[in-house]
Amino acid sequence: MKSDTSTPLCWVVTEGMAGTENQCIGVAEALGIEPQIRRIKLRQPWKSFSPWLGCESATTFEENLEAPWPDIVIASGRKSIAAARYIKKQNPQTFLVQIQDPRINPREFDLVAVPAHDPAKGENVITTLGAPNRITDEKLAAAKTRFAHLEKIRGPRIAVLIGGTSKAYTMTPEITRDLAGKLKSLDGGLMITASRRTGEANRKIIEDTLKGTDAYIWDGTGENPYLGFLAWADIIMVTADSTSMLSEAATTGKPVYIIALEGGAKRLDLMHKNMVEAGVARFFKASLEEWTYEPLRDAAKVATEIRRRWNAAL
Repeated sequence: MKSDTSTPLCWVVTEGMAGTENQCIGVAEALGIEPQIRRIKLRQPWKSFSPWLGCESATTFEENLEAPWPDIVIASGRKSIAAARYIKKQNPQTFLVQIQDPRINPREFDLVAVPAHDPAKGENVITTLGAPNRITDEKLAAAKTRFAHLEKIRGPRIAVLIGGTSKAYTMTPEITRDLAGKLKSLDGGLMITASRRTGEANRKIIEDTLKGTDAYIWDGTGENPYLGFLAWADIIMVTADSTSMLSEAATTGKPVYIIALEGGAKRLDLMHKNMVEAGVARFFKASLEEWTYEPLRDAAKVATEIRRRWNAAL
């Protein structure tokens, strides 16, 4: 990437939220770099008014940001912007990458990468269909070996990735009962994982409805089989609330079904629309089909653009 053979120093700068942090790490890994993680906490008034306040200094941060300064910063989240700008002031050669719409002028960064459903536009803005993530063919192959016991599940294997209630969506008991009933009627082996957002009541509905079937429902003990599900699945189903799980599922190249929930949000609705129109995903009704599409490689796409622009600036 650089003109010499040294590995660039890369910081991933976030607020510590797992979803956005994994997007940044995924891009760094696509660059072939093991990044250093910096989780930012701001003092007032920046905590409340970042990124609009500006004027960042050493006292802006609860923990000092110090040299040696990174060659590349991959940042995401509102509070991370204050850190990215401060680093750039200390070391103008640092290449700043912002993942997701920063809600400020994109020209404050060297590169901004946003999903197509975000509004940011500009010469240094590139769009992805989904969200960058850490899923790769190599990781899926390793997961297939690590979770070899999933091979015993009858085919077609159907991974069901359930999120739940969020700011935009509600997973009601009625929706859960309807989903569980439709899952029970499918001719295939079910591999089901739920999250904390699913809620105990909804989880119980699913477990009770599928009791007596051969559905494999992860109970939360032992190693999380999420990657194993993605690796062994023939078809993947994802609840509408999760941008991350939908993007990760689409990175496998396997048919992806979106499970509708109550509610919605303009940006997420547009993401679903874009995925459907691209032939990546379909909304789940009652039956399943198989189809093919080019797997999403959003992290690799962003990494390629970083290489191109950074090398041009050297």
